[in-house]
Amino acid sequence: MKLKIFDKDLKNNGDKELPLQFNESYHPNLIKRAVLALQSIARQKYGANPDAGMRHSSKLSKRRRKYRGCYGFGISRVNRKILSRRGTRFFWVGTFSPQTRGGRRSHAPKAEKNWELKINRKERRKAIRSAMAATIDKKLVEERGHKIPETYPFILKSEFENLERTKDVCETLTKLGFWDELERTSEVKIRAGRGKSRGRKYRRKKGVLIVVSENCKLSKSANNILGVEVVPVNAINCHLLAPGSMPGRLTLWTEDAIKTLEEKKLFM
Repeated sequence: MKLKIFDKDLKNNGDKELPLQFNESYHPNLIKRAVLALQSIARQKYGANPDAGMRHSSKLSKRRRKYRGCYGFGISRVNRKILSRRGTRFFWVGTFSPQTRGGRRSHAPKAEKNWELKINRKERRKAIRSAMAATIDKKLVEERGHKIPETYPFILKSEFENLERTKDVCETLTKLGFWDELERTSEVKIRAGRGKSRGRKYRRKKGVLIVVSENCKLSKSANNILGVEVVPVNAINCHLLAPGSMPGRLTLWTEDAIKTLEEKKLFM
């Protein structure tokens, strides 16, 4: 498949044949597996303190004539913590046992649990190739909610990687026909629920993904544009190409990135 090469002023600079990675067929289930595997690695482990609910000094005796025992009082035989006593009478509360108030949990979450999901190397590479092919499918990109121009998909000229100012990046994207997309991703919503107080107050939309050949000036200049991400071609993954396991992200490839992809045979 051939794509046109555009410069910063939307002028045609010829055509370029895409490498074999973009010929992969569409596998949404495989892409979802790869995204879930990446998300599971980033998942934070959690668990209860192993001593939680077991820090009380309590003893349990089921013998008939044992002092401080629970036999003969018409009560359940569970561990109890004595709070006060008078003679042979005690005021005690349940403790230690799972079914009592103040006791431990029966099956508390364990911090040593491994949440990581596995995926084979060949499957992961195939998923990345499938997600790459989905980025040049105009129908899939529109179904994902992106607002794209009629000329999409196309390749950016390598001079785009040398833009040093954020203002220049915004102007260039506007000339290429992505003004509506930048407006869509500039909207920030406040999250509903308890997540507001847990470090994720705002919800932001995913916008343009720009794939470059290596770390360049564009990586810094486009950092402050909401929704826009810049990534080297050797660092792409399914989480970037298909956020939320939804393939078809609006992706712009530079000419040098396509060249690097072809020469090094990445993800093959």
